[in-house]
Amino acid sequence: MAAAAAPAGAHMVDVSWKMLELRARSKRSGSIYEPLKSINLPKPEGGSLWDKLDHYYRIVKSTLLLHQSPTTGLFPTKTYGDNRKAKVHDSLYCAACAWALALAYRRIDDDKGRTHELEHSAIKCMRGILYCYMRQADKVQQFKQDPKPSECLHSVFSAHTGDEVFSHKEYGHLQINAVSLFLLYLVEMISSGLQIVYNTDEVSFIQNLVFCVERAYRVPDFGVWERGSKYNNGSPELHSSSVGLAKAALEAINGFNLFGNQGCSWSVIFVDFDAHNRNRQTLCSLLPRESRSHNTDAALLPCLSYPAFALDDDVLFSQTLDKIIRKLKGKYGFKRFLRDGYRTALEDKTRRYYKPAEIKLFDGIECEFPLFFIFMIIDGVFRGNPAQVKEYQDLLDPLLQHTSEGCPVVPKYYYVPADFVELEKKNPGSQKRFPSNSGCDGKFFLWGQAVYIIAKLLADKLVSPKDIDPIGRYVPPQDQRNVSMRFSNQGPLENDLVVHVALIAESQRLQVFLNTYGIQTQTPQQVEPIQIWAQKELVKAYFHLGVNDKLGLSGRPDRPIGCLGTSKIYRILGKTVVCYSIIFDLSDFYMSQDVMMLIDDIKNALQFIKQYWKMHGRPLFVVLIREDNIRGSRFNPILDMLAAFRKGIVGGVKVHVDRVQTLISGAVVEQLDFLRIAETEEAPVFKSLEELDLPKHSKVKRQSSTPNASELEQQPDVNINEWKNKSTYEILQKLNDCNCLASQALLSSILLKREGPNFITKEGTVAEHIERIYRRAGSKKLWSVVRFAASLLGKLVDSLAPSITNVLVQGKQVTLGAFGQEEEVISNPLSPGVIKNIIYEKCHLQDEREAVVQQELVIHIGWIISNSPELFSGMLKIRIGWIIHAMKYELKIRAGDMPAKDLYQLSPSEVKQLLLDILQPQQQGRGWLNRRQIDGSLNRTPAGFYDRVWQILERTPNGLIVAGKFLPQQPTLSDMTMYEMNFSLLVEDMLQNIDQPEYRQIIVELLMVISVILERNPELEFQDKVDLDKVVQEAFRDFQKDHSSPKGAEKQDDMTAFYNTHPIGKKGTCSYLSKAVITLLLEGEMKPSNDDPCTIS
Repeated sequence: MAAAAAPAGAHMVDVSWKMLELRARSKRSGSIYEPLKSINLPKPEGGSLWDKLDHYYRIVKSTLLLHQSPTTGLFPTKTYGDNRKAKVHDSLYCAACAWALALAYRRIDDDKGRTHELEHSAIKCMRGILYCYMRQADKVQQFKQDPKPSECLHSVFSAHTGDEVFSHKEYGHLQINAVSLFLLYLVEMISSGLQIVYNTDEVSFIQNLVFCVERAYRVPDFGVWERGSKYNNGSPELHSSSVGLAKAALEAINGFNLFGNQGCSWSVIFVDFDAHNRNRQTLCSLLPRESRSHNTDAALLPCLSYPAFALDDDVLFSQTLDKIIRKLKGKYGFKRFLRDGYRTALEDKTRRYYKPAEIKLFDGIECEFPLFFIFMIIDGVFRGNPAQVKEYQDLLDPLLQHTSEGCPVVPKYYYVPADFVELEKKNPGSQKRFPSNSGCDGKFFLWGQAVYIIAKLLADKLVSPKDIDPIGRYVPPQDQRNVSMRFSNQGPLENDLVVHVALIAESQRLQVFLNTYGIQTQTPQQVEPIQIWAQKELVKAYFHLGVNDKLGLSGRPDRPIGCLGTSKIYRILGKTVVCYSIIFDLSDFYMSQDVMMLIDDIKNALQFIKQYWKMHGRPLFVVLIREDNIRGSRFNPILDMLAAFRKGIVGGVKVHVDRVQTLISGAVVEQLDFLRIAETEEAPVFKSLEELDLPKHSKVKRQSSTPNASELEQQPDVNINEWKNKSTYEILQKLNDCNCLASQALLSSILLKREGPNFITKEGTVAEHIERIYRRAGSKKLWSVVRFAASLLGKLVDSLAPSITNVLVQGKQVTLGAFGQEEEVISNPLSPGVIKNIIYEKCHLQDEREAVVQQELVIHIGWIISNSPELFSGMLKIRIGWIIHAMKYELKIRAGDMPAKDLYQLSPSEVKQLLLDILQPQQQGRGWLNRRQIDGSLNRTPAGFYDRVWQILERTPNGLIVAGKFLPQQPTLSDMTMYEMNFSLLVEDMLQNIDQPEYRQIIVELLMVISVILERNPELEFQDKVDLDKVVQEAFRDFQKDHSSPKGAEKQDDMTAFYNTHPIGKKGTCSYLSKAVITLLLEGEMKPSNDDPCTIS
């Protein structure tokens, strides 16, 4: 009985225990301790808010949080197996999903601890990424100084330990987009009230991340897909998606307090507004392309829409989005990009990289990713477009898989099985695709799962766009006038900006002198206690930003502050500081000696500020007038400009001139509170602009009025060929005796090459003597002598590297080197030192002055292409040596029968004006030889030119050849697509060996003619290799027959008359070229055609 009672008692105890457990579980339902149960998850229809959220909570728990690492908080890319790796990019979206659901739970008072759990899952992940990043602080320090793939932050870590798992040689870690996305979500989450950043070490580290991201516009990376170039050959590219995310992150984090509402001044992050603006310009110039090899890419969706909303140009947004949808959308999702071999049946998974031409195999069978349907749903919710939301929901629903518990699962991709590949290629879209094995055996694509939950929460109105975008990255058009611009990508709608201007004279004497002309100025003493700094002093102050000795991090790298940065007011160590722009810095390079260049720079800076100033408050532009600016003939142009300031409009920009003290009230004030100096530390010393200590009423020296020197003064009176073989003693004697600066420079150059820079002359070393010649020639405006001396001294102009970067980000290439000589092609940003070596190596060969004139042109082109990119339309490769050749030719045309002006004797401002003149469309009154010479020198091509060459190549199995350069049909057509930038660059490479500009232009015309003939005659194609030189020779022979003259026999090869013939019409060059092309085509066989093969339309 007792024995029988025992089991019964035990049974009662067991039942009671289960009852207690059930009660306890019901009380703590949804806590982090709740074991997962097998439950059926039908979608609740019209249920309560709790039921709806509970539905998504259980999905998140079982498909996302179940896989979160308990140690680092990261989410693995593969949710099965032991060797789990976590991608920063994917983990961020998982954290965003947990955070979004937490925001939804904030609407419920009794959330049973779920809000806290979900928020801290997101916090744990964000801090896990921060922990992994901070362990690589040494890489951040190196990368911000020199952004190389080998020194970048890793983008994949061990999910359990946070350790590195691949070296930079094994994996494309350089992903600016991942670091930018981390910064963007950090700001969004902290803005919603989460506490993620804990101490000053973390603040300084994040500030250094910002320094790295600021240079995204000039750092080619591997992008979202970690493959870089479309060819998957290990080469990085500049990606629109990376630059866009960087731009969005910089806008979001600018002035943001990482400690949230509890923060103080030293937890605020600073962004270089000029660097942000360069990212903005770069993004707009790259789009609608993704990169040189990616004509478009689905990776642009998160950049254009949620979460970045990086673009503020509605037209460009529509153009880019339409292209993505048109090219990449399929029944099962979006392709990542065209010819993407990832996970296709034909991809060799044992190799990391593809072979040349291998990507042609994947044409038409690219995997389709349902993930991007989800991004389009989110975009539709944000933009208030329910039709778009419904369209993509209807497309997505049939694609979802389900777990055994009923949880929806987003397949990573849909692929064409190997057996159906050929059928799919023959008839695109005809074959059924199969999902990847997501959802099977615990395998989940967590990025897709996370974005799916976010989309469903938005579509079901459980969270609003404002909830998951608390900083207002997306601003509906109707709200744009009222929104704070601090974190937004939207600028003012009408840019009718008035720039505030303060005129500062460097001495009281100059102030009194200008006052006699009605120009009111202030001196540095009169603006006290406000200080006036050069931008380089501000750079010194920023050296202290983000310094952390424990992490081995120095402050902001030594980068100049641009026009936007110097137009703010700064509070530094209790001082109020205004800055003048870099254009007013005293430069060692001779361009600063041309006052017309200074005036031009001031107008350009004002235009730039007007166009790109997006902050509340007015820009304050300090104009520093030096005594040297008004000497001699420099005075009148300066006076005219100052008078324009007084009238209130300069170069089309509205300005308001007033005292600094008055203008401060309307300006933007930046508090540089990171300069916290302890009592034991020595305060940094900053040098403000000091007033020249000159007698107030002494006369300003203006007597040395020097017009541009005559050509005769610029010519040496010694012959270099005669003197280079004479003894050093004789040269020294002549150097002492002659007064001609041009001769002195020439003789000094012989000594420099023979004896070296430290050889002693009567006036010190050779280098010192040349420096004196350089100064004297500058004051006398002997520009040819100045340039010759500058080149001998190896002078380098400021801002050379940024100017080249300005050209590159417009999708162009730059070549340095003299016309007719070997050129160096620059396709990625370089450091000033490397550029200097190229210039002085490639440009010294024929004329020393070429080396410095090329620097002048790079500076001018950098400015012009930023402000008037349309002047460079049709020019893919900016060949500086060829542009100089065009300028010399233009001078020859203008001179007519008279001797042409020497380009090197022109002032820098005249050189710039000449450059602008030749960039303008050619005047109609000119002969065709002149037009072809100029257009050929500029490497200008007609619209659609490169697409037409592609079409020619499709009908030319054995390729094209010109001037010894061969463009094969294969692997070109297999590797590339028609519209990608790399194909255009390949065509330019083919044309590069042509040494005559006018001949290059004839070749361009010939290719256009061939294209039209092939287009109109689809049954024709070339049988052999097409030698374009032979086709032109054949056309020229026909031309000679029609234009024979008695003297013709003497100049059989002189094509001048041919070059000077109009292209269109009877006996135009195109008619001769067409005849030669048709003759060549008819030598081959015709392809059978359904139409009459004899018809040539």
